Amino acid sequence: MHKIALDLGFWTIRWYGVLVATGFMVGLWTASRRAPLTGISGEAILNMGPWLIAGVIIGARVWFVVEYWREFFAGGSIWEIFMIQHGGLVFYGGLAGATVTVILYTHFGRLPLWQVADILAPSVALGQAFGRVGCLMNGCCYGSPTELPWGIVYPDGHETHGLRVHPTQLYESGLVLILYVVLAKLYRRKRFSGQVFAIYLMAYAVVRSFTECFRGDYTVYFWGGLTPGQVASIGVLAAGLILYGALRRTRASSAPGKT
Repeated sequence: MHKIALDLGFWTIRWYGVLVATGFMVGLWTASRRAPLTGISGEAILNMGPWLIAGVIIGARVWFVVEYWREFFAGGSIWEIFMIQHGGLVFYGGLAGATVTVILYTHFGRLPLWQVADILAPSVALGQAFGRVGCLMNGCCYGSPTELPWGIVYPDGHETHGLRVHPTQLYESGLVLILYVVLAKLYRRKRFSGQVFAIYLMAYAVVRSFTECFRGDYTVYFWGGLTPGQVASIGVLAAGLILYGALRRTRASSAPGKT
């Protein structure tokens, strides 16, 4: 763990912010390169960037504040809510914010919603791979105690109190990187618009549920031991399944010879 990337005295640059920003830029660039494969200009995707940044940050921060209100914000300064450079962005909140942003952007920009969603889906996974490394450097989203040789020990003063813990951030980073490769290949072979995005939702829900088994930073659990991330993953998995089935049926009903 090493939070500070560069300290200029008047301005401190944190690794968390650097890696999250890098993931976003790399993801947006790869999406812009993918867009022309379906007749959408890369410029249209790049122009979405500032709006996506706003949507992701707002959604991710709101989710974090609601989920961790008692732990970090109750009774403290209201301004801490806006201190995102200290960490505290929940991915599912960012995904919700990005989804709303894409829906609005494609509506007003008259772009095909599900084609744009497919363009972005692999790149979301790629961006997550960078973001989770940022979590590691920031010391958040840490794992539960382990005796495995690849466990990590955080510096003195960390919430893990010197225990060896699972590097859950690296588990998820590696898995979503694999997911990016799979989705990028699937994109060239997809059979209907929205397929790649729907598969991303289902696959990430499984990945997240798995890595949550090794998390050690939660203070609240649901339904006999489910983490908040696993509960959210159930909803995301269901949404992916419903979306996949609905879009596949729409394609089938619109095929030649169908009425």
